[in-house]
Amino acid sequence: MKKAAKKKNIKSFFGLLGPGLVTGAADDDPSGIATCSQTGAQFGFGQLWTPLFMLPLMISVQEACARIGTCKGRGLAYVISHYYSKKLAYIALTLLLIANTINIGADIGSMAAALQLIVPINFTVLILFFVIFIAAMQITIKYKTYSKYLKWSCLVVLAYPITVFVVKAPLWTVLKATFVPHIEFTYQYLFLVTGLFGTTISPYMFFWQASQEVEEDHERNLISIHKRTRIKQTDIFRIRMDSIVGMIISQIVTWSIIVVGGAVMYEHHVHDVKNAADAAKLLEPLVQNFAYSGVVAKIIFSIGIIGLGLIAVPILAGSGAYGVCEVLKIKHGFNLEYKTGKTFYLIMVISMLIGILINYIGIDPFKALIYSAVINGVLAVPLIFMIAIIARNEKIMGKNKSGLLSEIFIWFTFLCMLVSAISMFVTFGK
Repeated sequence: MKKAAKKKNIKSFFGLLGPGLVTGAADDDPSGIATCSQTGAQFGFGQLWTPLFMLPLMISVQEACARIGTCKGRGLAYVISHYYSKKLAYIALTLLLIANTINIGADIGSMAAALQLIVPINFTVLILFFVIFIAAMQITIKYKTYSKYLKWSCLVVLAYPITVFVVKAPLWTVLKATFVPHIEFTYQYLFLVTGLFGTTISPYMFFWQASQEVEEDHERNLISIHKRTRIKQTDIFRIRMDSIVGMIISQIVTWSIIVVGGAVMYEHHVHDVKNAADAAKLLEPLVQNFAYSGVVAKIIFSIGIIGLGLIAVPILAGSGAYGVCEVLKIKHGFNLEYKTGKTFYLIMVISMLIGILINYIGIDPFKALIYSAVINGVLAVPLIFMIAIIARNEKIMGKNKSGLLSEIFIWFTFLCMLVSAISMFVTFGK
């Protein structure tokens, strides 16, 4: 009897998880792995305080986005255009599409570079293969089904937390660096801090989670045909738990990658992750007792990058497509067949095709991931300002508007990211 009750409780808990968990998993996309790897290599444990510091900030912003989507039965872009102005919505969408397009190109490029570690195929051929594969999967298979099969490949990111125990990093140094912030007022330091903010609290995550909550609520019959929501406090509780669990998992992986980067590269005086092959070396301690450990590490790394990319790219492209279709009042969603949601899917494909051009401007695909994270960190600032305004607006949110604690954290997030971006630009060239 007790066993059955325990099983039921576990099932109920996992039943609470949805868009927040997926968003948290997507947060550790190739851009996140690249930025955290570079942070560990360049500054050792010097920026290890950032995952813990950013955790409550990303939870507050993502929970607010999810709450907006659930309470209005509409995505973030629609809410901005309907309750404020279309001009403001177009500004928000422009920021989103710029950040997403660069991120998409960098992610696809890194997936191609990762696969090249195993199979010597032409880079352009691999890029086109991934674009066609992702587009075909999105059009022919529902995203929920597609991601369900891919999520197992994403478990490879657990290799980083496991590697933390293998590399035997100095415990006291790691704990001190985690809880006591160390800040350097140099361009390189602030460049990577902005990148860590950008890869953790990203524009695409705001629009994606809000729109995914709408799709979830349609499936749960919480939204009527007149777009009136039937939201209870249990639904708000589900959103909060989902966001908290998803973001905690995301930051555990972020913290682990920085520790491994510091222990494997920085401690051995290697301070730059130049390409995918360098990043794969972070996993060599995990498989050091295997024959051909370097090859095995590259295979594990490649599976992780490709699996995460296959989940993250549709989210990046989808969040932009959601936004455009919401403002223009066009049918949209991953639950639609191609004939019905043609515009939605075409916007996704166009985003990917434009995005891949970033791989031909002379920047290594893995380095491009870090630049895309920094761009996200800058462009997220005005979007968080909008989210803060919307989430506290009683006319829009009703009784589910942001409470004092939520409001404080969202505004603090805005302030931190604004200061980080400004400080980076101020120290440029110094």
